[in-house]
Amino acid sequence: MADAKVIPFDDDRSRGSAVQRPPRRRSAGSRRKSGESALVREVQPLPGRAFAQDDVPVTREEQPPQRPQDDDGGLERRIASGLSFLRRRLTGDYEVDDFGYDEELTDQVLMSLLRPVYEKYFRVEVKGVENIPTEGGALIVANHSGTLPLDGLMMQVAVHDHHPTGRHLRLLAADLVFMLPVVNELARKLGHTLACAEDAERLLGQGELVGVMPEGFKGIGKPFSERYKLQRFGRGGFVSTALRQGAPIIPCSIVGAEEIYPMIGNAKTLARLLGFPYFPLTPTFPWLGPLGAIPLPTKWTIQFGEPIPTDGYPPEAAEDPMLMFNLTDQVREQIQHTLYKLLVQRRSVFF
Repeated sequence: MADAKVIPFDDDRSRGSAVQRPPRRRSAGSRRKSGESALVREVQPLPGRAFAQDDVPVTREEQPPQRPQDDDGGLERRIASGLSFLRRRLTGDYEVDDFGYDEELTDQVLMSLLRPVYEKYFRVEVKGVENIPTEGGALIVANHSGTLPLDGLMMQVAVHDHHPTGRHLRLLAADLVFMLPVVNELARKLGHTLACAEDAERLLGQGELVGVMPEGFKGIGKPFSERYKLQRFGRGGFVSTALRQGAPIIPCSIVGAEEIYPMIGNAKTLARLLGFPYFPLTPTFPWLGPLGAIPLPTKWTIQFGEPIPTDGYPPEAAEDPMLMFNLTDQVREQIQHTLYKLLVQRRSVFF
């Protein structure tokens, strides 16, 4: 495999525009029953006969509640929905946008596969989700770690499941993601796209929520001894993109991902042969074979910080290198400060 080349975020590449998505449907809440009390008519006992409970007529409201039949109906609806989904997939009667994003497949299948890992395995706690706008474009900037990019996937589930409107996060990924078979298709279906300025601008212009991890391979492939120490954020391309679109920048800090694969070494020669930016050596991989690829069940916390507005700057601000440097440093310092704060509050890596 040829050496993988990381595409800088500032590169200009042509992409199509994303389409607007309808808001997520939410099931209606159960209604509380009212007026359950009923009048009981007074009845006198017949002469020469003892008063029995059966002599008291019971109104319709007092009859024992019938067993609801919604279970069978709900099961039938789920089966019908599943069959309809399979029919659409087999016949090709479904839509994807210009980036390859498949919203139906993401909601029905991919999110359902990721959710148990998110809820049961990593037990992710989410804070500050109210800082994500309910509509319009916004850029979420997060730290990157963990040897494998599971933090981006968990951030997608956090936004989708905890935001009041169930927004979808469109992640910007390195070119290596789109060079790997199977991974390429799944990434496209999940809404990932190449980390270039034009793709990001088009998504933001369509009112999408875009996620970027500026550390790239420098962050995800750093040794365990440097955990939770942010690497360089590049040349500030994400700030320039946000300035051009007037989109707020939302810092995001992720704690817990650093320990899922403690990287104690890097087989650089093997990495070059395979075309990877690094080849991790952990306490379990590759010594335990496939079992060593199972991540450790750490406890995660994802916190979204207060938005940094960019709509108050003039159009030419996107070309000001000093402004981009200051805003980039502000975002980086806010993420780093929040990481330290969360680490102080954390009692255990696993509990």
